[in-house]
Amino acid sequence: MSSNLIVILGPTACGKTSLATQLAYALKTEIISADSRQVYRKLNIGTGKDLDNYTVNNTPIPYHLIDIVDIENQYNIHQFKIDCNKIKEMLAPKIPILCGGSGLYIDSILSNYDFSAIPVNENLRRKLSTLNEQELINYFKRLPKTEFSEIADLSTAKRLTRAIEICTYLQTNTIEKQINETKPIIIGLDPPREIRRDNIEKRLIYRLKNGLLEEVEQLLKDGIHPDRLIFLGLEYKFITEFFQKKYTFEVMQSLLCIAIQQYAKRQMTYFRKMEKDGKQIHWFDNGNDNFTTILQLIRSYI
Repeated sequence: MSSNLIVILGPTACGKTSLATQLAYALKTEIISADSRQVYRKLNIGTGKDLDNYTVNNTPIPYHLIDIVDIENQYNIHQFKIDCNKIKEMLAPKIPILCGGSGLYIDSILSNYDFSAIPVNENLRRKLSTLNEQELINYFKRLPKTEFSEIADLSTAKRLTRAIEICTYLQTNTIEKQINETKPIIIGLDPPREIRRDNIEKRLIYRLKNGLLEEVEQLLKDGIHPDRLIFLGLEYKFITEFFQKKYTFEVMQSLLCIAIQQYAKRQMTYFRKMEKDGKQIHWFDNGNDNFTTILQLIRSYI
């Protein structure tokens, strides 16, 4: 059965965008970003948009779901699923490339359950807003298991809150399994752990020296509330707290590097859960050295 979606996934700093753009050029198709923060305008360096990579051999590669929402506004997985499916339909008969590291976003397109449609529980959210991240984890672990429990993304307080909200809803409600017309070929990039750690550290040092601090500083000057940036996590959280004089630069850099490493580990844990759920992922240690093999594999599926 022919695939109608190409998926490129993997942890942060593994070369997903570079591979996706090269593949899009070779296959004459377009890219849909599956990144929960790249949707926001002005979050450029910290989210790794790397828009210069979207030109291959002087040819611009069309991309979607990047820079579509102002930072002050909220964008959620339910809206992502709606937007992504619309773009897939619009691009047909082209087979688009869904590329990113947000496992829950990717899984929402591949799953037979639409957990993203479960409504917000404002009362529960107010109650959970008083809890720190570890307390949220403990709360989640105490909940009875549901069909969502094993695939829940617990990487941030925001996602923990949503996971608790979904699992709480499923205690007294059911959602119907849907017919999913998506038939993906999934390529995963998973460099050796030491290489991944080295890539993350080198990339962070480079970004800190080449505009990341200034990006966050400008966002604060533009009136973006510090709490909003902290909520967005990782680079925006730690650098905002640095400007609030919570850390020295050296301590901030060290803590941020550790946090990104931990995030990459959680990403891989989520992708392994996807495999356990029956999704076949073709793994490679990098995209550049294996480009020809990956391209041939994809062409055999489409």
